[in-house]
Amino acid sequence: MLMTLLIAVLGFIAIAGVGFALAGPSSADAKTLKRAHAIVGGDEVREVGRRRPAATAQEQRRKQILKTLKDQDREQKKALLSISAKLRQAGLGMKVSSFWMLSGGLALIVLIVAWVVTRTPLAAVGLAFAAGLGLPRWVVGAMATARIKKFTEAFPDAMDIIVRGIKSGLPVHDSLRVIARETPEPLAGQFGRLVDNIGMGMTIDQALDKMHAEMPTPEVRFFAIVLAIQAKTGGNLAEALGNLSTVIRSRKLMREKVKALSAEAVASAAIIGCLPPGVAVLIFITAPDYMGPLFTDPRGRVMLMIGAFWMSLGVMSMRKMINFRL
Repeated sequence: MLMTLLIAVLGFIAIAGVGFALAGPSSADAKTLKRAHAIVGGDEVREVGRRRPAATAQEQRRKQILKTLKDQDREQKKALLSISAKLRQAGLGMKVSSFWMLSGGLALIVLIVAWVVTRTPLAAVGLAFAAGLGLPRWVVGAMATARIKKFTEAFPDAMDIIVRGIKSGLPVHDSLRVIARETPEPLAGQFGRLVDNIGMGMTIDQALDKMHAEMPTPEVRFFAIVLAIQAKTGGNLAEALGNLSTVIRSRKLMREKVKALSAEAVASAAIIGCLPPGVAVLIFITAPDYMGPLFTDPRGRVMLMIGAFWMSLGVMSMRKMINFRL
């Protein structure tokens, strides 16, 4: 009898366990479990909600920084392309007002000469406009380009002087003085102004920014970055400047290699650009009566203007195709 009762109790427990396993927890337990999931899920949702505004704010801050950098770069390029900047880059002590007065005087002279020679108002005004507005800017730009090129070629020697000075125990300021005293122009003048600006109380970063405004080259910017990093983090300045000198010389070799490889294309573009005007000049010299209607007849003048427009467009397109900058 006892054995039968024990078997019945164990069977009931087994059946109840199987039913519990199949039916799941009670409604109270289920409610508790759902509430726990809701709390955890709510925390996760709130966490995601908190993260999303933070991520959005970070993205907006990043976009704002990029926009600020682009605006600063645009303003810097605009400042470097101004007439005053070009005059400083060319090494001319001329004021902007003097430059415009000189350009106006040149335009007036060309206008009078062209009117006397051609007796054509449109041609005289066009030549005066080109001579007064285009020619002086082109001359100043060519002088600035030649001066910057000469500075860039001598800049690695300045880095080597600083490296040797640091290794021999000289301070950086004294090494800059040596460069200003011993190197040729325009390197000596630029480093002389750099030393003077530092002596008047400017930080080396501000003085290098002024140098970059007069010599807007990547080499000067690299030099400023190396000195700024060394001033903040320390390290072997001689080794860093030695590596910079090696990089600058490698850039120069790469430019010369690209120039050699593109010399054929440059020569072809120059020949193609000079051929039509050259042929026209030769025909005008040998047979002026044949070319005369182009200058006297209104239709010929229109044809000349159209031809000059398309020739200018072709020359600019070829220049864009063969212009390799490193």
